[in-house]
Amino acid sequence: MPAGPTRLGALAAAGLLFAGSAAAESNARLDASAFDDTLNAAAAMPRLRSLLISHDGEIAVEQYFGGARPGDTFNVKSVSKTFMSALVGAAIDQGHIEGLEQPISDFYGELLTDEDPRKSDITIGNLLSMQAGLETTSFYNYGAWVVSDDWVRFALEQPVVADPGTKLLYSTGNSHLLSAILTEATGQPMLRFARESLAQPIDIEIAAWDRAPDGVYFGGNNMAFTPRAMMAFGHLYMNDGRYGNRQVLPSEWVELSTTPRVESPREPGRYYGYGWWIRNMGGFESPYAWGYGGQFIVLVPELDLVVVTTSSPQPGDGRRSHIRDLYSLIEYGAVVEAADALGEFRPIQRRPISQPMLQTD
Repeated sequence: MPAGPTRLGALAAAGLLFAGSAAAESNARLDASAFDDTLNAAAAMPRLRSLLISHDGEIAVEQYFGGARPGDTFNVKSVSKTFMSALVGAAIDQGHIEGLEQPISDFYGELLTDEDPRKSDITIGNLLSMQAGLETTSFYNYGAWVVSDDWVRFALEQPVVADPGTKLLYSTGNSHLLSAILTEATGQPMLRFARESLAQPIDIEIAAWDRAPDGVYFGGNNMAFTPRAMMAFGHLYMNDGRYGNRQVLPSEWVELSTTPRVESPREPGRYYGYGWWIRNMGGFESPYAWGYGGQFIVLVPELDLVVVTTSSPQPGDGRRSHIRDLYSLIEYGAVVEAADALGEFRPIQRRPISQPMLQTD
């Protein structure tokens, strides 16, 4: 049977896939030879554009597909939310924001005048963990939201459908509110703050991206990065907020962000932290940034492994199956092959992957 996502998934489904089942324990740094099945599978995925895998801080795999080349930038869609979370951490560290418990009424009190007092209870932390309780501006509301004249007002005027801090309600409006808050709190455009506080310290570039009608940079979508920049961001979190000799983000922020806060109502065992998803992959707890169409930054701290993918974000045939195959490629391919080469024994029971949340970002 040729190697590919189907083969990887079939092995797991049959209970024949074990992380570390056939390898002697090794402290060696992994190279591309450890990922033969993963690379064969990746080459058969027409929507995949890049696959990067690093181990111990060094890139072991860097492959591009479908005409993509090193240096190309990709719209990372909702991976932007994870970058936004990092910027909130930087703003708190620099004293621009008081902390996670600061209520958003400190910034938007004049807009929280309707009859539901629960809106005044919403905190910065609630926005980051997607527990604001407001009706979503994603999915069926996304189109109406992005064509509105005032994205902040539209988001805040949504009804409260759950008490703040009690339920995951994924909404790009939450992340955009954070961008607007940071713009006010720092006194500068998000692009400048992002470049000074994140891009320059980790030696990546952040290009200008979409703005709301009032000029505030889009807080949860449409940032663009090279896969290597995505990898650098992953390394920042793998190294507890350090890059080289500089502490770019507090180590406490990295831990807080990647700690599960609330479980997804769509898939048991998948959680959300502060801008990061968290689930078990190949027997290892793995925080990951996820964007529409198949943009991923996956961290596997126990293996010192980072996996980055970019994919075509265009709608069309094969998009849904691509996401399912990509989860298999990452989990039952890259993670399992790395664990196998490192001698890490983790028996894997394949959990059914429900239809992925079809983000409209």
